[in-house]
Amino acid sequence: MTAQTIPAGGLLQITARAKPGAAPSATLTLPFELRRRSRLRAALDDGREAALFLPRGQYLRHGDRLLAEDGTVVQIRAADELCSVARTDDAWLFARACYHLGNRHVPLQVGEGWLRYLHDHVLDEMVSALGLEIAEEKSPFEPEAGAYPAGAHAHGADLVQGTAHVH
Repeated sequence: MTAQTIPAGGLLQITARAKPGAAPSATLTLPFELRRRSRLRAALDDGREAALFLPRGQYLRHGDRLLAEDGTVVQIRAADELCSVARTDDAWLFARACYHLGNRHVPLQVGEGWLRYLHDHVLDEMVSALGLEIAEEKSPFEPEAGAYPAGAHAHGADLVQGTAHVH
């Protein structure tokens, strides 16, 4: 997979989101940082070159489906990335870690008793010093979408596009 700034021409032009339930005929696997971009040149998983020209202010989530100008439906896949996972059974420590990471605008994926962020040894040291156990893992990174859906779209009741940080 490659990504760079796009000069268009001869590429599969992806310009919109597909209708819900549209059957995908191609996939595009991207790390979180590239799923945040609205202008992108990339290689589909089958090797075809594509250019994304999407509305600004939204990011792509695993499972999203996009529509190319030629009618191709492309499903987004979240790439495995090196992440740090912090765990604790102590709700107070967990809340403090989320607060301090959110105060630094760190995108977080939050689960019951665990939180995940893109690996950063400085953040690992801070979270560890707060009392959480840290482990590294390669996994898809799907941070919280944010609490303010203004200008965003939703699919289903559980996914809202927007700012990707927690306070």
